[in-house]
Amino acid sequence: MSRALRRHPMSTKPTKRPGPVRASRPPRGAPPPGTGRGWLGIFRPRWADDIISELRKVTWPTRQETVNLTIVVIIVAVAIGLLLGGIDEFFNWLITHTILR
Repeated sequence: MSRALRRHPMSTKPTKRPGPVRASRPPRGAPPPGTGRGWLGIFRPRWADDIISELRKVTWPTRQETVNLTIVVIIVAVAIGLLLGGIDEFFNWLITHTILR
């Protein structure tokens, strides 16, 4: 079976195909799209607008999620600090009582 028949089954009436859709042109003398950024557009570069538009897409955490995650980070940092401090004290004691005797 040909590809054309698989895609378009035969119908009783032939149908007229629509022509290609063309994008409308801006009128002559109009500024190119994206340049109408007002007075701030003169002082703010395009990449800054891109950053701002990306930051608007971000799903920001709620205040409660931020507080909970901050508490978790503080607890983990204190626990790791105590662990590393304990290991340091152990090696300090070990060196003092074995090598420096």
